[in-house]
Amino acid sequence: MNNPIALLPMYDWPEVHDATNEYWDALREALAEQGFTPPKYLSRPDDPFPLWRSPELLIAQTCGLPFVEHLSADVSLIGTPAYDIDCGAGSYFSVIVVHNDSHIETCADLDGAVFGYNDPLSQSGAAAFFSHLHTSDISANKIGRCERVMSHRNAIQQLSERKVDVAAIDAVTWELAMRHERATGCLRIIGQTVPTPGLPYITSRRPKAQVDRVHHAIVEAIASLSGTARDDLFLTGFAATTPSDYQFIKNRYDLVRGTMNACLT
Repeated sequence: MNNPIALLPMYDWPEVHDATNEYWDALREALAEQGFTPPKYLSRPDDPFPLWRSPELLIAQTCGLPFVEHLSADVSLIGTPAYDIDCGAGSYFSVIVVHNDSHIETCADLDGAVFGYNDPLSQSGAAAFFSHLHTSDISANKIGRCERVMSHRNAIQQLSERKVDVAAIDAVTWELAMRHERATGCLRIIGQTVPTPGLPYITSRRPKAQVDRVHHAIVEAIASLSGTARDDLFLTGFAATTPSDYQFIKNRYDLVRGTMNACLT
């Protein structure tokens, strides 16, 4: 690699940049000890997708749905972080959120609601919500309109402003928001989705022995973090996951793909 790339964009809110940078410093040291040449700084692009597919990618966190739909053939899966949420290591879920004053008590009450979502290829913000409706035998036709809001944080803010009526928020992002986003004070949770494998770490396609060395470096880096940084990032460990684990996401997405395409366009 001439210009190795590293990015950890998924939970890198401005309020936790210092903790993320501390984490990256620990990762850089651990990766160097494993024989890699990591970049000095993390990349923080507006659009991470081109870097996820770069042959220069050393380490990145992505979303499970883009991984199974577009990336898995071109990258190697390193593993999945574990977070301090009420879920199994390496798994996560979404919380379904409305305004405190909303008439919506369950997803059965969505009649005419505006659904705010971050991205049509988001597992937590879109696919998990439609899968929840599907498994609950609730028609997506209850939704009055779908509004793309570009991020979970924007969804939280627009819920508080009554610009959208309901949204599905990644559980780790929700914990961040409870600490750093005042808009959560006027919101409430009406449900949560089935747990799925969490947001994986990937690297460019490479031999398993190299992937294992990256995995080991991540485990060492997390273990070396200060308690404050781990708490700021909600990091508790790093799970050994495989591409077959993520088939669960693809299988569930395939059941709602047509509905999502119709609703989110």
